Amino acid sequence: MAMALTAVSCSNSSDSPHIGRQYPEIKDNRMSPEVLWAMGRVGGVQVSPDGKRVLYSVSYYSVEQDKSNSDLFMMNADGTGKYQLTDTEFRETAAKWFKGGEKIAYLSSKSGSMQLWVMDADGTDKERVTDVEGGISDFAISPDETKLLYIADVKYGKRTVDLHPDLPKTSGIIVDDLMYKHWDEWKQSVPHPFVAEFSGKKIKNAKDILEGEPYESPMKPFGGIEQLAWSPDGKTIAYTSRKKEGMAYAVSTNSDIYFYDLKTGKIENKTEGMMGYDQNPAFSPDGKWLMWQSMERDGYEADKNRLFVMNLGTGEKTDLSASFDQNVEAPVWTKDSKSIYFVSVWHAKTQIYRLDMADGKITQITKGQHDFESVQPAANTLVAVRHSMSKPNEIYAVNHRNGATRELSFENKHILSHVEMGRVEERWVTTTDNKQMLVWVIYPPKFDPNKKYPTLLYCQGGPQSAVSQFWSYRWNMQTFAASDYIIVAPNRRGLPGFGQEWLEQISGDYGGQNMKDYLSAIDAVAQEPFVDKDRLGAVGASYGGFSVFWLAGHHEKRFKTFIAHDGMFNLEQQYLETEEMWFVNWDLGGAYWEKDNEIAQRSYANSPHLFVDKWDTPIMVIHGEKDYRILASQGMAAFNAAKLRGIPAKLLIYPDENHWVLKPQNGVLWQRTFVGWLDQWLK
Repeated sequence: MAMALTAVSCSNSSDSPHIGRQYPEIKDNRMSPEVLWAMGRVGGVQVSPDGKRVLYSVSYYSVEQDKSNSDLFMMNADGTGKYQLTDTEFRETAAKWFKGGEKIAYLSSKSGSMQLWVMDADGTDKERVTDVEGGISDFAISPDETKLLYIADVKYGKRTVDLHPDLPKTSGIIVDDLMYKHWDEWKQSVPHPFVAEFSGKKIKNAKDILEGEPYESPMKPFGGIEQLAWSPDGKTIAYTSRKKEGMAYAVSTNSDIYFYDLKTGKIENKTEGMMGYDQNPAFSPDGKWLMWQSMERDGYEADKNRLFVMNLGTGEKTDLSASFDQNVEAPVWTKDSKSIYFVSVWHAKTQIYRLDMADGKITQITKGQHDFESVQPAANTLVAVRHSMSKPNEIYAVNHRNGATRELSFENKHILSHVEMGRVEERWVTTTDNKQMLVWVIYPPKFDPNKKYPTLLYCQGGPQSAVSQFWSYRWNMQTFAASDYIIVAPNRRGLPGFGQEWLEQISGDYGGQNMKDYLSAIDAVAQEPFVDKDRLGAVGASYGGFSVFWLAGHHEKRFKTFIAHDGMFNLEQQYLETEEMWFVNWDLGGAYWEKDNEIAQRSYANSPHLFVDKWDTPIMVIHGEKDYRILASQGMAAFNAAKLRGIPAKLLIYPDENHWVLKPQNGVLWQRTFVGWLDQWLK
């Protein structure tokens, strides 16, 4: 049965440049790539100063137009009074309240690049207030609303045309040191924080806080305005930076929190001597404390994310999470500065927690099979963003006493009400070393226990990112399940949410215990009568892609097909190709030429390319040529090896995608090709 939904407001026609809410055709009440890409993506949630209203953005995608835009919305904190503030073909994002909630500042691409605009809280009287060359990526208004802190790119180093002005059209990039690229770009600019006079009208007298410095703030590739903060008195800006260049930058994660005095221009390092990532500063509303996230060890990007505070009167630093064997993410102060709310993953579910400053006690607020992404205090409640394997981001009200939740946004109700999701089951499996491992099992809709189903082992990337209740627009478990596959997703060794020992075991042990964990998971579930042992597949991306390549040479005929996306195939080559040397130094143990380095030699001995002689199973390889962290040559080499070995193989290569697949039509092609390959070999 096909159910076609009818639009009630926004046009979906191809002659309309604006993309609003989508109403896809839903066949047999099942997820499909087209349904997945029609869902609105909720983000940018901001609670008003009085805690009574919520501002947020929704991004919409059109597969037909192969583009997206985002609009701004507002509602009361109880979910009533929803109101659309913008309705254009452009991107409107990063909205923030000011003037006590009477005004809204936001970014819009209407002028070509992203610039700052302001409007009344009802969406009227829109006015552009910046004209920054190249645009700005985010901003924060000072507490007294007289100044604007914004992020803009500045030129990094000398470009080829500076050295050879008579060759203005050359595309060559001359490199003489490391860290010359990030995940999908050549390093020719760095983000800097600027501060300017601001009155709600045109900004004046903009100043680059790091003028003349070649350093990043916020840090590439993922840092944003959360890495900078205003002090409550508006006299100080705290910012995050890793003040290193070239080789030193490439081998280190040692970033610090700096204070910039607006009156004197003085800069002071507040976390000097703390050797890992220190980032995301936030002043307490009473001005007595600075909070930030801190990792202890230099070079370890997946170290425990601790919650640190500094007494601004004495300078004393305290780890408030010392006895908390979990990561602290997205921390926020309460208005009275007495508590901090944050989210943290434990046993593959991300919940809301509260830390009380008086005694340091940490209390779990929520329970349930879901992931909370962020939380903010509002009037008599909490406002949070939540998703699961069966539902994308929506906004919820959360009772701060008992954790009871109530959905507010319902952005995708018009789709979800017509889609049947497969059941998501939590299992605990015994590993080869007698540990208990949590494994998610996702069943097809209309699951029949009397049938036998083809089953997929999902291999996680990272390698140290949680297999929690994540919702993905590529690796979407419900979309795979809707094609009548059972998915087995193990929280193997090397994932957060099970303590530091479990997390850290994977470093220096690629091809080791975590691979045994994968096999323990699929072997356990394969004992079920509804699993067809003769129709098993293994799929994954990034470290998951490495896992697939490795399993292809060690699976002992368990699997009938493989799919690897952006995976590492030749670890010796990967050591020299990546831009983030701290990652391979830590995770692989060092360079492959260090013959006396036992950990490194064990790592490289487990490189998948060394076991191609044992490959005997059809494999599909996917890669993006703009992936500069794991170069496309890795995927192409694996595909070539399979073809040369006479193994059925397919390559899906994207010249314009990076480590992810971000364009709508490319995304749908990914899903169709992915499932098409599985159907060819497992059905």
